[in-house]
Amino acid sequence: MALYDGSVPYMANDRAARSRVSLLASADPSVTQIGNPATISGSGRPAAAAASLITGVEWSAIVLGPVIQVIVPAGSPGVSITPLGGLDLVRRFAEVRLDSVAVDAGAVVGEESSTAAAVEHQLQVAVVLQCAELVGAAERMFEVTLEYLGDRYSFGRPLSSYQALKHRVADDKMWLEACHATAPAAARAVATRSADAAELVSVAKAWIARHATELIQDCVQLHGGIGITWEHDLHLYLRRATVDRVTYGTPEDHAERIATGLLGAAS
Repeated sequence: MALYDGSVPYMANDRAARSRVSLLASADPSVTQIGNPATISGSGRPAAAAASLITGVEWSAIVLGPVIQVIVPAGSPGVSITPLGGLDLVRRFAEVRLDSVAVDAGAVVGEESSTAAAVEHQLQVAVVLQCAELVGAAERMFEVTLEYLGDRYSFGRPLSSYQALKHRVADDKMWLEACHATAPAAARAVATRSADAAELVSVAKAWIARHATELIQDCVQLHGGIGITWEHDLHLYLRRATVDRVTYGTPEDHAERIATGLLGAAS
């Protein structure tokens, strides 16, 4: 089952739409009463796990209005899946389009009264896993860069001996250690279903997504010319981190979620 949250990776401009979580947020989806059967129309892009979708594995859709989560076979009449290109050369995405797809009561997952909370938890799990990936990518590229600065000589001295570069590395290390502190705190909150889990997850994404991408970009610069070649792995990590930064909400989106939680609608 591949779950895609359409409003969070690339949130709509409308603030009301941005507060919702839906597979079909980008196409003003509609749903009638589930059971006779109902029909769903709309689209979501980019949908992750495209390979699973294309091979016909069942996937999960979340419908606006009353929050309802349903399982729809990928081969159902009215379902079309179009592969998309992307910055990440490894991960695949697709646009999922539903045109009057019939669903019945048996397709509904859980109870309507608890679906909104379940969707929020799914979002939290996805963001926590993403933050862990970002921290791992940033740490690995930081280690590679430290090794390179010690091995690469310029004017008879290792690059690591230049004070200007030392200051940049110190800043990167500070960001990385803060990432290491933030990600586990969010993971523990989600694992224990803590009351402040949503806030801690957004804190983690707002900090880690911003600083991990900037750290890896700085690693590219510290490598000099070799850092921008296809032969070096740096660009693969930077591509993944950049895509992660805007998936399931940008740092700015999550900062707004924090503000909304603390200040309410006035924020």
